[in-house]
Amino acid sequence: MSLPRIGVVIVTMGTRPRELEALLTSVEKQDAPAARVMLIGNSTPLTDVNVAENVTKVPLEENLGCPGGRNVGLKLLRDSGEVDVVIELDDDGLLIDADVFARVQQLFASEPRLGIVGFRVADEHGHTERRWVPRLRADDPMRRGPVTAFLGGGHAFSMRMLKETGLWAGEFFFGHEESDLAWRALDEGWKILYEPELVLQHPATSPARHAVYYRFTARNRVWLARRRLPWPLIPVYLGVWILLTVARIRSVAGLRAWCGGFVEGLRTSCPPRKAMKWRTVWRMTRLGRPPIF
Repeated sequence: MSLPRIGVVIVTMGTRPRELEALLTSVEKQDAPAARVMLIGNSTPLTDVNVAENVTKVPLEENLGCPGGRNVGLKLLRDSGEVDVVIELDDDGLLIDADVFARVQQLFASEPRLGIVGFRVADEHGHTERRWVPRLRADDPMRRGPVTAFLGGGHAFSMRMLKETGLWAGEFFFGHEESDLAWRALDEGWKILYEPELVLQHPATSPARHAVYYRFTARNRVWLARRRLPWPLIPVYLGVWILLTVARIRSVAGLRAWCGGFVEGLRTSCPPRKAMKWRTVWRMTRLGRPPIF
């Protein structure tokens, strides 16, 4: 059984130099070394970052957002022809085990239609928050199995899958780009696996710390529905999330920003529409997460 060649993409804005240095060290210490590592600098020159020989620094003049920055790295790896599986990691994450890449190789080598492997994210105490578990029943973060979603902080993609699905929705900039790609993968018949033994250590920060969180979350959720859902499910999906948002948001300013983003999503054009098949809706339902939540 031949093992796939591993590539890595890390996007940084240069605001976490110590965390990035630790992450790059943990990547270098993996038992199965990466063939290529792409370090993408979103609007940062990367001049002060020291890297190993297999790391390519790609400074960008413009901040393309997380999905846009990752697309730059993915295209370079794809065009190189040197990588079969790509691992993407947040720049404030840390690989605490040295066998993560070797395990990823085994998983993809043993399952030809495996498209995405989602890592378990845990804080420095080993605790995994419920919102980090990619299923509705999130009580047990150690429950392994097929899922319909994955976390953007730590995951692995099949390059063959990406050739069928396309890359990240760069237009989203921040928020729900993982759902968009996961739904495309499922619709093309690929499998998504949540593997809790693959751990990315990550601080327990709230996504709401970003100033654009509420606006982009709402706008992109509308875009996601318009891009990927059959027409009858769009009002159901958006209605469910309106109710959940009103119940959850405690900030008046946050709710105002969310409503503004929601309206923006309705009024502005979204990336090209290709609705999932009804059999994909049924598949997601059988996996425990119909595409209305």
